[in-house]
Formats: sequence, structure tokens, C-alpha cells
Amino acid sequence: MNDSKRLTVANRVGLPEHPQRCDLLAEVHARPVVALRAPQHLTHLALYVGAGEQERARELAHIAALCHEFGIDPPATKTDHVLLETKAFRLRWEPHTEFSTYTLFAREPSGQPFEIDGLDAVPAHWVAELPGELLAASHLSLIHADTVAEYPERLAEYFDLQSLTGSRCAGGAATVWTDFQPQPDGFTRFLVLDRGLQPAQAGRLTQRLLEIETYRLMALLALPIVRQLRPEITQMENALGDLIARMASADTTEQEQGLLESLSSLSAQVERIIAQSNFRFGAAAAYSALVRRRIDALRETRVEGVSTVHEFMGRRLVPAMDTCQAIAERLDRLSGRVSRAVNLLRSRVDLALEAQNQDLLASMNRRTRLQLRLQTTVESLSVVILSYYVVGLIHYALIAIEAAGWHVPVELLTGISIPVVIPAVAGGIFTIHRWVERADAAK
Repeated sequence: MNDSKRLTVANRVGLPEHPQRCDLLAEVHARPVVALRAPQHLTHLALYVGAGEQERARELAHIAALCHEFGIDPPATKTDHVLLETKAFRLRWEPHTEFSTYTLFAREPSGQPFEIDGLDAVPAHWVAELPGELLAASHLSLIHADTVAEYPERLAEYFDLQSLTGSRCAGGAATVWTDFQPQPDGFTRFLVLDRGLQPAQAGRLTQRLLEIETYRLMALLALPIVRQLRPEITQMENALGDLIARMASADTTEQEQGLLESLSSLSAQVERIIAQSNFRFGAAAAYSALVRRRIDALRETRVEGVSTVHEFMGRRLVPAMDTCQAIAERLDRLSGRVSRAVNLLRSRVDLALEAQNQDLLASMNRRTRLQLRLQTTVESLSVVILSYYVVGLIHYALIAIEAAGWHVPVELLTGISIPVVIPAVAGGIFTIHRWVERADAAK
């Protein structure tokens, strides 16, 4: 939608538009189907390029170089698909999350399967310099049904009869044949026999077949990771079992702490593997779901004697995806088991430390009580000492009074002061203790 239409809609209803409204409306039309008529021959390439913006810029620059070579306008710098039209060929480029596809449509008609392909009219050096790593490569021939007799000897010219797959599709308007095996040139082949397809219908059918091949291989990218991880997971499961067995016999805090360190290290290894493989396993499940949807959209009916595409994928792709899912679930279970073991052992260590802390506190309490008793004893002695010094001061004071000319019985008064001084000193110390205790309680 251009800016003038956007302003017209905004002025008509008088409401501000969301900044992404037009992009969202155009998303469903982002990759239109190319209408096809038999005979038609095309080549489909899917290259793994990653998800970076730099790779997309390289691809667009490479397509722009082809445009300059053929004297046509290059595509926009930001686009989600490109369709180039030349006299020699038609090129369709579509970027995806991890890969990009190039579909080349040959201009020269040919009534025989695979006599020509989309690569014939494109410069070989341009194809060889495509950014990315080749993953899927397919030739597809759309021809009239009366061109090829559908019996094994004829189809054996194009396919391996041991893996031959075929079915009626699009409500019986076409027959699809393939073996999903690379030929000597490295390309897989799809033969579509037109029995009354409409141009748009033919375009949708061919696009679904090519997407099935591409998504199938993208889904299977997880299988090598599964084969690589399987022995490592088994080793970690065995290590976990050994650690759990050692937990049962551990009877010291040092042993339990050593086991806790080993379990923490094992947990880190499991989480590292999950982090490295989680995206690939999730992508495999998503691509597998896309394959199923594309197969359902074919609306297959059986051709007697051969497997349908749905049956072929059920025998080959589904077990592989089930294996990937099983490994992913196995990793999740292993992670959960390690976490539970770590929590259990940490609880045991915490309980042991708590028991040690309780013993330490009990020992501190005993020491505190002992110190309190010693302090009480010392305070009792301090009453005697302080009383001694006070009585001594009284004695010296009486001597001083007698020396001043006053006749007083020094020894008698000194002796009489003793039973008065001792209770007074003890009461004073007790009063000081009560004052300190009240001040501490107030805080």
C-alpha cells in the first residue's frame, strides 16, 4: 500500500494508523505464487546462509550483479522476495530465517522431462558464486500427462523404482512422481504430469513440492546433532547414576561438598548442550510441521503399486523427527534429574551445616554460661574488695579526725562500718546491673 492510499484511509475514518499496519496487511501477499503452464522446467536451489543481515545484503548484491549483467533494474535493498524476468529465464529469490531459495524457470519449452532445466540460461559463474552452502537442489518438470506413459519401464529412465513415490494431486488434476534421491548431477527430481491444472494451481503445486523437499532437509539438520549427542548423553546419565549412588554412602560433609561440586559441573554440561541444541531441535519440529502441512495441501490420492509422498515421509522423516524429539526430551529429563539431585544434596549439606551451627551455638552458650558464672564469682569478690577499700578509707578518715584533735574511737567505728559498707556496696553493684539491663532492653 502506498502513502497516498494510507493517507486516504486515515482521512476517511479519522483514526491514526498503527505504524506497522500496512506491512502486516502486505505480509499475506509477500510471496505470490508464480502461475505456470505446461510444459515448464525449473530448478530450485536452497542455500543455508544463517540469520544475519549481512548475508541478506550479500545475496541482494549478488542478484543486483546479475541484473546489471542482463541490463535490468536491480531489486530494492529491503525486500522479502525478488522476481526477475528476462528473455532467457525467470528467477525467483526468497529469503527465509536460515536459508534462501532460488527458483530458476527455463524459457525454452520442451515436452520431454528433464531435457532442459533452469540452470541452462543462467551464467554458470553467477550460480557458482551464490552466497551460502547448498542444501537442497531439485529439478522439476511440468509437462502434459500424455507425454509420458506411466509404467515402470518408462519411469525408470528418471527415477529409482525402489524408492519411487507417486500420487494423484490437486483433486486428480495432476500426477506427481519422485524418488527423493539425488541423480548423478546431485539434483533430486520431481515430475508433474498436468491433467487439467489451472496456471495458478500448477504454480501452487510445484511450490509445495519444492517446499517439501527444502523443509525436509532443513528438518533433518538436527539428525547429525542427535547422533553426536547420543553417546555424550549416555555418558552423562551414567555419571549421574554413579554420583547418586555415591550420595547414598556419603557420611561426611567434605564428601557431600565434593559430590555437590561434581553435580554442579554435570549440570553445567547438560545446560550447555541444551543451549547449543535447543534452537536446532525447535527448528526441526517447526520444519517438520511445515512438511506435514504442505503434504496435506497436495490432497493426495493413491496410485496403485507405489507409495504416496505422505507414506514416504511417514517411513523416513517421521522416525527421524521422533528421534530428535526423544533426544530433546531425554536432555530435559536429564536436566531435571540433575537439578533434583543437586537440590537433594544441597539440602543434605545445608542440614549438616545447620547441625554444625547448632553444635557451635550450643558450645557458645556453654561458654557464655561459664563466663557468666566466672563473672558472678568475680563480682562477688569485687564486693569484698570494694568493701575493703571503702572500710580502709573510713579508717583513714577517722584517723585524720583524731589527729585533728577530735577524740573518736577509731577502731570501734571502723569495725562498726564493715556491716554497713558491705551491703551498701553490694546494693550499688546490683543497681548498676539493673540499670544496664534496662538500657539494653530499651534498645
